[in-house]
Amino acid sequence: MKKVFLAVLSTVLLLSLAACGGGSDTSSKEKGGKEEIVMWGSWSGDQIKQLDKQIASYNASQDKYKVKYVMQENVEEKLLTGIAGGELPDIIMWDRYQTALYAPKGVLEPLDELVKKDNVELGDFYEESVKEMTYGDKLYGLPLLNDNRILFYNKKLLKEAGVEPPTTWDELATAAKKTSKWDGNKMAQAGMSMQDVGLFNLYLMQAGGELVSADNKKTAFNSEQGLEVLNYWDKMQNDLKVYQRGFDDGTDAFAAGKEAMTYNGPWALADYNKVEDLDYGVVEPPAGPNGDKGAIMGGFGLVMPKQAEHKDGAWDFMKWWTTKPENGVEFAKISGWLPANKIAAEDPYFTEDPNYSVFVNTMKYAKIRPTVAGYADVEGLAMKPQFEKFMNGNISAEKALSQAEKEGNQILKEERDN
Repeated sequence: MKKVFLAVLSTVLLLSLAACGGGSDTSSKEKGGKEEIVMWGSWSGDQIKQLDKQIASYNASQDKYKVKYVMQENVEEKLLTGIAGGELPDIIMWDRYQTALYAPKGVLEPLDELVKKDNVELGDFYEESVKEMTYGDKLYGLPLLNDNRILFYNKKLLKEAGVEPPTTWDELATAAKKTSKWDGNKMAQAGMSMQDVGLFNLYLMQAGGELVSADNKKTAFNSEQGLEVLNYWDKMQNDLKVYQRGFDDGTDAFAAGKEAMTYNGPWALADYNKVEDLDYGVVEPPAGPNGDKGAIMGGFGLVMPKQAEHKDGAWDFMKWWTTKPENGVEFAKISGWLPANKIAAEDPYFTEDPNYSVFVNTMKYAKIRPTVAGYADVEGLAMKPQFEKFMNGNISAEKALSQAEKEGNQILKEERDN
């Protein structure tokens, strides 16, 4: 983690000890006697309407609490400044990925005792999603929503090219080549989107590789498997010419019918269903050279700040939303996201849908990214910039991997030292 961040965090924590007692029950009640519970999150625009609809159902279900959603940009940073200023929510809805970064700093409330007291069955959630909300031997949140990436394909374009939806890297390369079209030196139709270098982790799993070492102290992607991924990307983009850099910058070429295949998440279903004349299908991520399946699981969870004022109400809402399968299904109908509750995800609403069912099946082997403090910066500050340089033709695959490894290991070391 960056030193500036740590300095700010240290100051914030010192101020919080002086300014906040934490857990007090002095908050005002609104007219009618309901205690107001404030939830922060980064969801905005139409997503606020989705959250408000779900929250309204909870508020109508009981007479003690009323939850209110407040959108915050950079919600994680706002948590730190909120501690210093004494203005904090009772719940935060955030990317579970953030848990490993903030839990070690003492700003989140451990939930183990509450889980034990109320007999919350953690086995009802996807194991990987629970792991992503755990740091050390403590649980710091409840999983709420899950996502993974699967392969979307344009049925019309594949049919015109005489190819089937791919199940392996070789089949993907063949299908992408046959569905690519060029107008001179300019791409007219991409066979496969190769824009997002952040999908390296997904491809690496399919190649049978690892992102970090077994002891979590060093990166592990500068490997035979990592090189295999970059060589495959190079083959797709430069030999087979299935993609041109920047082809879908600022637009969704797949939605426009100009891209035959792309990786995307469950949030895309609702948008693509609205696109006139877009006839698409989905399949699980193609297996790698040795038959390895690989998919990255992510998603949102609910956490409670250490200094939250209304922990009883926060916990009641967290349980209502995450542990009751019917509420998970209902929010999926509202938002398009998959619930992190396995029982909810196995509802016929998902399993009998030709698109959702593929996401559910993929979830059975999807893995989270490493829950190592500092790993987010390894991806954002080391891996992605180097892989962008490689895909832009500025450096070799070997150089990209070695430089990302060097910078990534330094980031992890600095995090441990601090």
